[in-house]
Amino acid sequence: MAKITAAEVNKLRKATGAGMMDCKKALVEADGDFDAAIELLRKKGQKVAAKRADRESSEGAAIAQVNGDNTKGVIISLNCETDFVAKNDDFIKLANDFADMALNYSSKEELLAADYKGITVEDKLTEQTGVIGEKIEIGAFKTLEAPFVGSYIHAGNKIAVLTGLSKNVDGAEEAAKNVSMQAAAMNPVALNEDGVDQATIDKEIEIAKDTLREEGKPENMLDKIAQGKLQRFFKDNTLVHQAYIKDNKQSVAQYVKSVDGDLEVVGFERVALG
Repeated sequence: MAKITAAEVNKLRKATGAGMMDCKKALVEADGDFDAAIELLRKKGQKVAAKRADRESSEGAAIAQVNGDNTKGVIISLNCETDFVAKNDDFIKLANDFADMALNYSSKEELLAADYKGITVEDKLTEQTGVIGEKIEIGAFKTLEAPFVGSYIHAGNKIAVLTGLSKNVDGAEEAAKNVSMQAAAMNPVALNEDGVDQATIDKEIEIAKDTLREEGKPENMLDKIAQGKLQRFFKDNTLVHQAYIKDNKQSVAQYVKSVDGDLEVVGFERVALG
């Protein structure tokens, strides 16, 4: 039997993130073969992943990253089962590593198949499932491209937002961050009324009509009044029409135009966990 040194155990721990005892046990079982020990830990992860496949993984870290020239942004969430794991420094670092990588891909599937330190991202997730003992997966994967893209991550990595602006101008970075903070806090359903799906519109009109009937309003007035209530819904629930949280005397669209007269919000993406 090969003599397993503390240095070898530590090397395996650094490579996999597994606990010292798990690393020593894997090296002993692999008779000191480093690669075989990694494979044993990975197989353990596969077993744990299979057992926990139906578990809910609603906790985790939502990370937004933007490329060097601020023309593309990505949000990914690395999901886990408990808040305790979500706050772990190594877990957050892994989430940031994956978000950095995600800037180079256009889908979750591409990211999962990408190389991460010699193994695929998908295999790394399986490995870490075995290390941590919880279901770990990439949840959200959203990208945004625009002439200027900025981002905001809410404290605790629970909400991440990207905002796209129509121009790269002086003040664009601060404006994009402020609008992203707005979206994080107010959770708009769409950028503007054009982005609200018909099912939501029909539901809001029906709710308005039911309320008006209960108030005793005549049937022939319901359509007109319901349309007015729908406009109020758009104002409260679409990003550019919402009252700006830092100055509710102006809308988000008006705030952005105060930075530059031609500036507009052209898109946003939001991911929330927990």
